[in-house]
Amino acid sequence: MFLDFNAGSNDNKVSNKHTLIDDQTSPLQRIMWVYNDEEPQKRTFENNVCTFHIGNGYFLSVAHNLRLQAGYFRSIDVNIYKKDLLPILDGSQTRFLDQQYFTDDYTGKKYLNTTDPAYLQQITNILKQKRFDTRWVSLADKKICRPYLIFQFKNNSFYNDSTLTRQFKATRQFYDKDSLKHTFLIEVELVNAFYNADIALYRIVDESPDVISKIPAIGVNFDFLDDSTDKLYCLQSSPAGPAGRLLNDANIEGILDHFNVFPDDVGGNYFFEGYRYLVKGYFRFGSSGAPYLFYDNEHGRFMVNAIQSEASGIQLSIKNDREGNFQYINAIASPLYIIKDELQRYITT
Repeated sequence: MFLDFNAGSNDNKVSNKHTLIDDQTSPLQRIMWVYNDEEPQKRTFENNVCTFHIGNGYFLSVAHNLRLQAGYFRSIDVNIYKKDLLPILDGSQTRFLDQQYFTDDYTGKKYLNTTDPAYLQQITNILKQKRFDTRWVSLADKKICRPYLIFQFKNNSFYNDSTLTRQFKATRQFYDKDSLKHTFLIEVELVNAFYNADIALYRIVDESPDVISKIPAIGVNFDFLDDSTDKLYCLQSSPAGPAGRLLNDANIEGILDHFNVFPDDVGGNYFFEGYRYLVKGYFRFGSSGAPYLFYDNEHGRFMVNAIQSEASGIQLSIKNDREGNFQYINAIASPLYIIKDELQRYITT
């Protein structure tokens, strides 16, 4: 469902803003990696990033979180453990991990059995020493955990549609007591990661067309803007928590041909490169993947033009000390212009 904005007056523009933050009409969602997705009592959520729907079940987000390391796993298939990890452990490491993970013969998985920070750090150290790959992209490839869209609503149905709600298995819907929201899970898979651009493309898997068409989507604009352009808006998670949404003003302060090194101890470091915007405006840490929108006055609609990628700190000197003294009032955004040719194969603007 592409958002149908009404052209015309400023009143309509304000109404359109409300559409962007309402849980029934916003294109903004979250992706999280889920362990034990079919086991509600053991299910855990990690690696949260913003994402947004661009139509036909395709979602855009950042790519840099994919190659971050989880450090340790919360559960693992016994066969993967025996094949990929056990042969590279020494005797003391094997005994230690056996103490920290218990095996469930029914599910065929080993589950983490400790919350002690010291033990978790020791597990992380062992896996790092043995170069066991805990990057999120690799954990998903091995089905150790899986990326899911997190849909949350104030009422107890999926987009106010009882027929669609009944299509969700019991394990894919629940009431989240922390956010007081009715929550629905939809699995996605990675289609392509444009690491140099820091943009990732996902698509929904194993859901009916009726479910996909119900999810609000936003149109895509591939123009490369500059600081003379009308202001942008950042659509991101609310300041106090990811369950809400915030739409705030943002301004392009500069354009750059970017270069930055992103560390990857397993696959090798790679580079952020290419055109970017230097943006000034509020952003919360945890807003990676948030869309930057502009208002198309001619057609009376908001469109996405760029994605929140990195924080860009201003270094301060406090009592002649610069170490760690940064003020974050700027961000670096990746314009969709830099992946235009690749992205146009998948979307309808």
